[in-house]
Amino acid sequence: MSEQRLRQYADLVARWSVKINLVSRADIPHIWERHIQDSLGLVPHIPQNTNHAIDLGSGAGFPGMVLAIATSIPFTLIESDKRKAAFLMEAARECSAPVKVLAVRIEDAKTPPAPLITARALAPLDKLLGLAAPHLAEAGFCLFPKGKNLDSELAAAASLWHMKIERFASPTDAEACILKVSELHHAGIPQTPAHHRHR
Repeated sequence: MSEQRLRQYADLVARWSVKINLVSRADIPHIWERHIQDSLGLVPHIPQNTNHAIDLGSGAGFPGMVLAIATSIPFTLIESDKRKAAFLMEAARECSAPVKVLAVRIEDAKTPPAPLITARALAPLDKLLGLAAPHLAEAGFCLFPKGKNLDSELAAAASLWHMKIERFASPTDAEACILKVSELHHAGIPQTPAHHRHR
C-alpha cells in the first residue's frame, strides 16, 4: 500500500475541491480521516486475486481511486459529472493509479461485468442494487459503506432483491458498517445471475 501516493491524492482532492466541490469545505482539513481511511476499510474484504473492479458514482474517487492505489487492482470509475471525471483522470495520472474513468451515467456505461462493485454515499440500497446488478459478474459481490439507516434500507430492498448479506464493522465510524452483498438476483427472476437480467 502506497501511503505516499494516497497522501498525494488527498492533496489533489483538497486543491481541486476549492474549484469543483469534490468534498465540502468543512471536510477539506479532514480528507485523510473521513474519506481516505474510510475507503481503506474495504481493503481487508477484497480477495487478493480480484482482477478488476467497478466503482459506481465515483465523485472524488472514494472509495474507487483509493482502493486502486492501495491494492493495485484495476478499477473502472463511473462518474457522469464531467468536471469530477476530469479530476479523476488527472489524479489517476499524477498518482499512477490503475484506473479507467468513464464519464457517463451508470445506466449507460458499457463495461464487462466485474467480480467486485463498490460505491459510497451514492443511493439507498434498493436503488443502488439496481445500478450495480447489470455490472456484476456471476459469483461477484458488492462492498458498500453504509450508515445508521442500513436496517431500513435493507427492509426496502428485500422485496426487490434476493441476496446474501454480510456486515463488517466500519474502522472509522461506530454507527456505520461495510455491507457485503453476494448471490444477488432480482426477486422477480429466481436464480438468474444478475448480469443476465434484462433491463
